[in-house]
Amino acid sequence: MKAFWKKSWFISLLSLLIAVLLVIYTNYTQEGFMTQGQPERTKQTASEKQTVKVPLQVSVNTDNYYVVGYPAKVSITLEGSSALVTSAVNTQNFRVYIDLTHKSVGDHTVKVRVSGLSNQVSYKINPKSVHVNIQRRKSVTEPVQIEYNKDAVAHGYKLGKTSVYPQQVEITGARSEVDQIDQVVAKVTLPNEINHTYERQVSLIAEDKQGRQLNVIIDPATVKVTIPISVAKKAVKVDLRPQHEKVDKVYSLTAKNDYVTVYGSQEALKKVKRLKVPIDLKDVQSTTTKEVKLPLPDGVVKAEPNQISVQIKVKESMNSNNAK
Repeated sequence: MKAFWKKSWFISLLSLLIAVLLVIYTNYTQEGFMTQGQPERTKQTASEKQTVKVPLQVSVNTDNYYVVGYPAKVSITLEGSSALVTSAVNTQNFRVYIDLTHKSVGDHTVKVRVSGLSNQVSYKINPKSVHVNIQRRKSVTEPVQIEYNKDAVAHGYKLGKTSVYPQQVEITGARSEVDQIDQVVAKVTLPNEINHTYERQVSLIAEDKQGRQLNVIIDPATVKVTIPISVAKKAVKVDLRPQHEKVDKVYSLTAKNDYVTVYGSQEALKKVKRLKVPIDLKDVQSTTTKEVKLPLPDGVVKAEPNQISVQIKVKESMNSNNAK
């Protein structure tokens, strides 16, 4: 038996078996120690894919050329580690562009390119290429016109002379578009029954003779529009007209305001010499003061004040005393 343990082939086999067991034990213990940090490593290296829309930039000599036809934005799909993709999407510190610096005037199909993106992030662009038209650039100065709905002005009110600031603007674009300009207009929609001056910043558009909006740049893009809306006015005397007087009473009426200001069209105000105000005495038995709303003649839109105080003094008539 002792001879069996001393054989060399047995000792070699035993040593190999012990070595294998040591390797397995070592791997197991190391794997146990690393388990705690594994989720963080997985998170950092996890793959992510996101699609975002980004502005499409154009590299071209903008002093001489104007480009039309390309989309304002394109879609880009980013794929890579979660950290890199998230950072790229949030900061968008990369550039998506088309290079037209060596292109001539006319139609072209050009590839959409990307720069500034980490080489550890892959991407796909949609569309991969775009069709553009390069034209000679042209700039002109044009006056600003105002269009608005005059019928919205309240009855009795009149429109004054409209104004706009600035009165002229610079138009820049492709020569073919700029040459079609018929007018540069600020379009205003007045509220119905408006009775005061309208003043707003209004966006401008350039139109051709058919009213089609042209693809040009307007500088400035907005102007200040003022549309004066006013009404004529006139001071008139108040004419108190008692109604439903009793025969056995004597009434004395005194208005706190002898004159009031009435507003309306010029034609209507010419007809108003005095403002006739009916005073109902039917229920008046003794001296009192009434608040009376002023009636408005045809064409008169308002009065200031719109009501007046009327003192009504009441006495027994002499005839009623004699009758007793």
